[in-house]
Amino acid sequence: MSTTATTARTARTAAPVPPLRRRPVPPARVLLHAVLITCAVAWMVPLLWAVYTSLRPYEETAVKGYVSWPDTLNFDNYVTAWTQAELPKYFVNSLIIAIPAVVLVLFLSAMAAFVLARFSFRFNIPMLMFFTAANLLPQQVIITPLYRMFLSLGLYNTQLGIILINVAFQMGFCVFVLSNFMKALPDELGEAAQVDGAGIWRQFFQIILPLTRPAMAALGTLQFAWIYNDFFWALVLLRDGDAMPVTSALNNLKGAFFTDNNLVAAGAVMIAIPTIALFIVLQKHFVAGLTLGSNK
Repeated sequence: MSTTATTARTARTAAPVPPLRRRPVPPARVLLHAVLITCAVAWMVPLLWAVYTSLRPYEETAVKGYVSWPDTLNFDNYVTAWTQAELPKYFVNSLIIAIPAVVLVLFLSAMAAFVLARFSFRFNIPMLMFFTAANLLPQQVIITPLYRMFLSLGLYNTQLGIILINVAFQMGFCVFVLSNFMKALPDELGEAAQVDGAGIWRQFFQIILPLTRPAMAALGTLQFAWIYNDFFWALVLLRDGDAMPVTSALNNLKGAFFTDNNLVAAGAVMIAIPTIALFIVLQKHFVAGLTLGSNK
């Protein structure tokens, strides 16, 4: 009898498992992926075209055009752009402007967001609306009064002035994002800290600020890219070429009567490398910051 039971058990064990049926993919998901792939390709084409153009000699494109199969691909344009445009000096200028501006924006925005998110007072919402509405004001509209103000304060043609104007215009977005994130933190954290005798500053620096690291990393990546790539403020508020950021160095690759687009493309690709490298390094924190609150 035991042999029969063992045989039946073995037969049941060896019985083939019916294959699982895969659920059909909904048409909406197919359409979504198609749209996302199309958008990704549309964003990548200009960058890839700039890289392709930068690797071709101008003499070849002048004869065959840009839409043609290349005969020669080399890095001569990169070497020429690096030396002719004096890119190392302008890279340093951009870092002198971007790094302090990003640090000030994040620190001041975190302090303002902490007050607006964790304390209730009469002008709480109006102040948040004021910070948010500042982003809706076009920069070109107020350039004339800003230019006169910078002249009167001695900030014209200084890198300090570029840092301050970037801080002023970038704080609104950061305050809005950080305040919404801090509002999602449990109130019990602050209450427990108060019971333990922690003051406002200690609550901010040791409890709230560490918890906002993903949001700060995402905002820091965006702010560095925006401030680093800024061209408008440097063009209007800086006069000396030695103080210009790297985005203005592309003008050194243009002639009075002739412009080598292959050379300009090489310079543009090199200028874009720091922001791409920063995103790759902080990609984990950046994605985490973008998806905060997505499960609510």
